[in-house]
Amino acid sequence: MIRFLRARIGGEQGAALPMVIGITVVLGLLVTTAVAYATGGFRQAAATQEWSASLAAAYAGVEDYQSRLSEDTSYVQYGNPAADFSSTSDVRLPTGTNVNAAFNTLASEPWVKVPGSDDNSFFRYEVDNSNYQSSGTIRVRATGKVGSETRTIVADLRQSGFIDFLYFTDYEIMDPSFSSASNSCVKYWWDGRSSISGNCGEIAFSGGDTIDGPVHSNDTIRICSASFLGAVTTSYRPSSGIKYNPRDSNGNYCNGQSFAIPGSPSFSPVIGMPATNSQHLRETRSDLVTDGVPRPGCLYTGPTEITLNSNGTITVYSPWTKKTQITGSPATGGSTPAMCGSLSQLRSTSGATFTMPPSNVIYVQNVPSVASDPNYWSSSSRPSGLSCVGVNGRTDENGNGNGIGYPVRYENAPSGSYGCRNGDLFVKGTVNGQATLSAEHYVYVTGDIVYRDDQEDVLGLVGNDAIWVWNPTTGSNRYYDNTLLGGYNRRIDAAILSVGHTFAVQNPSIGSGRGTLTVNGAIAQKFRGIVRSGSGGYVKNYVYDVRLKYVAPPKFLSPVTTTYGVNVWIEVEPAFEASGAAR
Repeated sequence: MIRFLRARIGGEQGAALPMVIGITVVLGLLVTTAVAYATGGFRQAAATQEWSASLAAAYAGVEDYQSRLSEDTSYVQYGNPAADFSSTSDVRLPTGTNVNAAFNTLASEPWVKVPGSDDNSFFRYEVDNSNYQSSGTIRVRATGKVGSETRTIVADLRQSGFIDFLYFTDYEIMDPSFSSASNSCVKYWWDGRSSISGNCGEIAFSGGDTIDGPVHSNDTIRICSASFLGAVTTSYRPSSGIKYNPRDSNGNYCNGQSFAIPGSPSFSPVIGMPATNSQHLRETRSDLVTDGVPRPGCLYTGPTEITLNSNGTITVYSPWTKKTQITGSPATGGSTPAMCGSLSQLRSTSGATFTMPPSNVIYVQNVPSVASDPNYWSSSSRPSGLSCVGVNGRTDENGNGNGIGYPVRYENAPSGSYGCRNGDLFVKGTVNGQATLSAEHYVYVTGDIVYRDDQEDVLGLVGNDAIWVWNPTTGSNRYYDNTLLGGYNRRIDAAILSVGHTFAVQNPSIGSGRGTLTVNGAIAQKFRGIVRSGSGGYVKNYVYDVRLKYVAPPKFLSPVTTTYGVNVWIEVEPAFEASGAAR
């Protein structure tokens, strides 16, 4: 028995060691796997953090470019022409103190550190300004880098401005130039006008007005029995209570106001109006092709009539015009490119018909009084065959007559309406394309202005002074029907801006009602204009063109203080490796 036990023990000698080694190997593998898993998880977590942070760095790049644009609206001209993203753009690198490393594109060039971050978060960006002239939109491709991760976003930026509102007004009073209001009234109600005795000509939203779009006033708005279907903002900020004045235009308290958005009106800072629309004159200079005006527009001089044709052409009659593009400021030279019409045809009564300059500005200026100006006419001279009279061969009772058909037969217009040497634009027709029509003096809408394609066509109408909905009358009640227009109603598809005065109906209190004035677009003005008074004028139907949230008429004017908002953004494949090399 003892020999048997010894034999068994002896036979198992050496078996424990392999077992111990095997268990040790298994445990080692388990430990290694656990360590590897933990290490991999740590690396994955770190990579996830870098991946997320790199997107934030890309956003920081867009914000950096936005801030530069807000400080300097001409910054749109800068970018890196060597960047693939800028291949269709007209950009150049800033120099001197304006050098910006964010435009770098090579692996050997540095990135820009995200402000306030550690030394591991960076960005760079590229600019596409090819659509800026036509739509006011700038596209930015920004890449963020954190550690070994990069992510890229593309953002569309557009100026915040007057076209963000269906209805924008600087002062909620009638224009002192066309009313009995005193010039002392030209201050905001919340900034002292409320203490002025007498009538400053405040105009109220009332009479069942419906405003279907965003509204802003720098002033205190009078609201009585009107409905606002969009956001309403004002620069009036009382310590408590409502942010509007519940009175009608006669100063009587009233009610019946309704706001679709709770809390309206809400406060928003003053939006500064530009002093003039002279920027549009600059856009017709042919000597600035490398200094902000790569595609000059067209310039016409004196009273000018433009008919917009549905086939994409325009017909222009402008007898005072000599040069349709200029050089210098003040102008000392000029040219007559074919794109702006034949000079001989422009000065003929039938006018010149040609393709509307694509995505550009047409500007109508007063007849220059400086002899060195290429469009100068002396005070005693005028175009051959032109007499400063109306269509009936004489001036009206107020001495009006511009030689191109205004005033019409039997019309008696307000004094100063049709100056023979004024930069007045008379316009109507069907828009087929994108353009901004701008005048140094008045703009008269003499007929319907409609889009041929309401998805593609865009029009801006800018008057340095008033923009009038043309409504010729006999000027008295001598005739049973003293309104000389045939038919009723008027439609205007456009973004409208009166820089120094007002948007209004001509002779709004004379005659019987003209039907409905439909504006599909946006209206901005320094002073409130009268559209209907008593039984005359038009009932308002104003509808916001929502496309203006994303596009603007070509070279449309912006507020004094300009900001750029992001309309659309999307993440795309990274444009750069972490090394800085382009992908």
